[in-house]
Amino acid sequence: MLEVVSASVFYEVAALLVLAAAVGLVGVLLRQPLIVSFIAVGILAGPSVLGLAQSDEHINLLAELGIAVLLFLVGLKLDIKLVRTLGPVALMTGLGQVLFTSVIGFGMGIALGFGVITSLYVAVALTFSSTIIIVKLLSDKREIDSLHGRIALGFLIVQDLVVVLAMIILSAVGVGTAADGALGDIAFIFAAGIAMLAFVGLFIRYVAEPLVDRLARAPELLVCFAIGWAALFAAAGDLLGLSMELGGLLSGVSLASTRLREAMAARLAPLRDFLLLFFFIALGTHLDLSLVGEQVPSAVLFSLFVLVGNPLIVLIIMGAMGYRKRTGFLAGLTVAQISEFSLIFMAMGVSLGHVGADSLGLVTLVGLITISLSTYMITYSHTLFSWLEPLLGLFERRDPLREVVGDPDHADDRYDVLLFGLGRYGSAIAHRLAEHGVTVLGIDFNPNVVKEWQNEGFDAVYGDATDPELVASLPTAGVKWAVSAVPEHDTGVTHEDARSGLIEALRAAGFSGRIAVTAHHASDAGRLSDDGADLILQPFRDAADQAARLLVEDRKLAPSADLLQA
Repeated sequence: MLEVVSASVFYEVAALLVLAAAVGLVGVLLRQPLIVSFIAVGILAGPSVLGLAQSDEHINLLAELGIAVLLFLVGLKLDIKLVRTLGPVALMTGLGQVLFTSVIGFGMGIALGFGVITSLYVAVALTFSSTIIIVKLLSDKREIDSLHGRIALGFLIVQDLVVVLAMIILSAVGVGTAADGALGDIAFIFAAGIAMLAFVGLFIRYVAEPLVDRLARAPELLVCFAIGWAALFAAAGDLLGLSMELGGLLSGVSLASTRLREAMAARLAPLRDFLLLFFFIALGTHLDLSLVGEQVPSAVLFSLFVLVGNPLIVLIIMGAMGYRKRTGFLAGLTVAQISEFSLIFMAMGVSLGHVGADSLGLVTLVGLITISLSTYMITYSHTLFSWLEPLLGLFERRDPLREVVGDPDHADDRYDVLLFGLGRYGSAIAHRLAEHGVTVLGIDFNPNVVKEWQNEGFDAVYGDATDPELVASLPTAGVKWAVSAVPEHDTGVTHEDARSGLIEALRAAGFSGRIAVTAHHASDAGRLSDDGADLILQPFRDAADQAARLLVEDRKLAPSADLLQA
């Protein structure tokens, strides 16, 4: 079999893709991110197991292109305007977590007997969290717009900025080491970096937007340009000694301020995932499982540090800044893993001769452990919080000034309806109720939505419908209805239903009024009724009923009314 595969590069790539599909299917069944499956494919295809990867030159070419595209997409998020608007909490938690992880990680590396350079590389690699994984998990849970989701995205941007800085320093140190510390070569590297940054600045100012607008007339051409632009900058970075990785980042930054950056990112994401497969295959071909096995004890210790230490420092910083323990805990869980950048960073160190392959194997093991476990931690985040809540009071100030669970100005007000969820459907319900003189208190977990609602003159508070503490703090005296307009969603591993959780929290808080919940599928109606819902709102069915009623009442359809009744 191996002889047939090695007879042609096409056969080899075909075998690798089939293996990737099979392993990926297992990963999907286990609810694991794609990166875990890809690392497993790389190990299986490497010489230590199946030995399918024979064409190193072709695989490395695709791997390098994949890294260039990945870093292009990262740079595409680093809009200068967005960076300027980073809130203090994102900046403090991002820098605090990076500093804490790198310092403690370096100390652990020294204590475990690693050299200074290796300990430094491992410590820096442990600071990066996977934007791809976190955004995917938060999006699946519909928490990307929540307060803790927004804070998490903020400090991920800070981490991306640290990636840029680390790669610049690494490139300069790499050239300096190769040239026996020649000051002239190091000066050339910094001069080249400044020149590329100046070019990027001028390109953003005068060329980026008009050029992208022209290219957007042909979407296929826009994609081709984006890939070519990433490859061009990567090649230029490599030629100037700045590294292909840094070049790829700068290519994305040069287009980050354009209005079509999201369209480019969406179109390139599948290609990024495809090409990254070959990076992990190339990684697997250089891993010796016998060496990796020796790193298991160290990998377990580093993994425990990342899984516990990273969330803990975020929780401490956010608590000190006045956020509630729940928000700090949920945001902290998002940094309980290392990312694909950690592996890319270590691979750069190996190529520069700063660290050995055993160090790369160590970080790969840490990646497998932390990514796999943190996926379940983030998915089960609310359950974990309920278990650990009694122990987390230490990390919350007596007066969490950054979050007001209930609005003191309306604490004594009387409301007819509590409305959870101020999206399109919830807002429409609130407006119709207000037209009939019904007083409504809106609750939403998106602080921007709450602010907009308050600006319109309505009463609204920030909060998460799944938070029992929030529900217990609401002014429920005299409330006749509690209405959930929160859409149903599948939270991955747990399959938790926020609507059932809200019903339980309301009844536990002593709410004696009636409860209405929204359902888009008739199959949920019976279950939610059993959970205690008094009324099931089905937007599509109800809208269809209203549309049919209006059509039947029209004289032109009058004869059809008898048929409908029949």
